[in-house]
Amino acid sequence: MTRRRPALLVLGLLLAVLGTAGQAQAAGYRYWSFWDRDADGGRWVYATQGPSTARPSDGDVQGFRFSVSEDSKDSAKPRGAADFATICAKTPARESTKRVALVLDFGTAADSPAGSTPPGPRTACARVGEDATTADALAAVAKPLRYGTNALLCAIEGYPRTGCGEAVSGDRPKAAASPGEESGSEGGGPSVGLLAGAAAVAVLGAAAVWQARRRRG
Repeated sequence: MTRRRPALLVLGLLLAVLGTAGQAQAAGYRYWSFWDRDADGGRWVYATQGPSTARPSDGDVQGFRFSVSEDSKDSAKPRGAADFATICAKTPARESTKRVALVLDFGTAADSPAGSTPPGPRTACARVGEDATTADALAAVAKPLRYGTNALLCAIEGYPRTGCGEAVSGDRPKAAASPGEESGSEGGGPSVGLLAGAAAVAVLGAAAVWQARRRRG
């Protein structure tokens, strides 16, 4: 009977860890995601910098999408036209400035906070100084903006009025991707929580086997 205890212990720990990992995956977050338009492939790529540090070049296209998602892998991309020539057609080039095309997608009713109605998606061409950041470009065409701690973008054109990256229960559908485009970044795979849980169980299982062999000896 004593020899069975390590196996029972591992089984119990496995169920506990996987249960915790499932709970970690259950919650999403409501926030504005930030995207760069790949000029070569014409696809949205999740930005690697925040808008307050990113410095786009003249002719770049950048997008913002308000949605509920767990992380960049399932975050919905901006919808609508994303062509620089179209968005900035009425904004001619000017010396010592740059033009940045912005796609602003306020999301769907399912993603909006209670009591809020999202505005329709729109585009804007921001003409800013050569050294301007994306935040500068956004401020030029989409005020009022609202920021939280660590320069987290909370609202564009005052939407939403309250909240900033708050957790949302996992019993709601995930944000829909743009038609014809997959959601989030490339690739997939298990979540970090699940991988960490599996690693912990593996270590504990090895310890239990060692302990059982020691007792037999």
